[in-house]
Amino acid sequence: MNIAIGIPARMGSSRFPGKPLALLAGRPMIEHVIEKALAADLGPVFVATDDKRIADVARNCGSIVCMTDPNHASGSDRLAEAVAEMDCDIVINVQGDEPLIDPAAIRAVITPFRDDAYLPMATLAHPLRNPDDLHDANVVKLITNAKGRAMYFSRAAIPFPRSGKTNALQHVGLYAYRKEFLLIYPSLEPCQAELTEQLEQLRVLHHGYDIAVTIGDFHCIGVDTPADMARAEQLLANKGVTSA
Repeated sequence: MNIAIGIPARMGSSRFPGKPLALLAGRPMIEHVIEKALAADLGPVFVATDDKRIADVARNCGSIVCMTDPNHASGSDRLAEAVAEMDCDIVINVQGDEPLIDPAAIRAVITPFRDDAYLPMATLAHPLRNPDDLHDANVVKLITNAKGRAMYFSRAAIPFPRSGKTNALQHVGLYAYRKEFLLIYPSLEPCQAELTEQLEQLRVLHHGYDIAVTIGDFHCIGVDTPADMARAEQLLANKGVTSA
């Protein structure tokens, strides 16, 4: 498979403005993400952005840069514009706010495509580590069917733990798409479930497309707020990574 790794990045986060260039261990966060994507060693890495400041940092880190429209509603839309003329079969979406993403997780997300020539999209999950996460709206849960395809994603407790037990998984916000599907994605109408949950992947399920789920012991931490950044800084310090 001809694979490209895309990192959508914008400065206008409502909860954390300027997030991609916020310093983590003395370096812009986007640098950490690019390094992890390059370490996956699957193919070219590109940053899709509308901001020259992000573009300059990305180029200095060895990433390709694709300048995109500033009005995209999601990272998937931004990547779709970036890859329109790109020679690739599979596009991996590494979120620009995942500075601790494991390169092994990036490699794992493409596994289902090897066995299904028509699979449109794939993602990752791991078992819930903390029972309280089942009821935490900031933790996205999912359940799968017998074929390892996603049945539903939710911020709520799914399935409802009537017996006190659950088989819910915690979603890891890493995606891979067949290029042909990624180009279709922006034309799909948003659905009510997506708007209610604020989870764009529900649009894919609503329109009848499969999302394969690979389950593993994937350790990731998304940085949505300055408090998350402080937590990521501490995790890096625990690994012996200090400010540059």
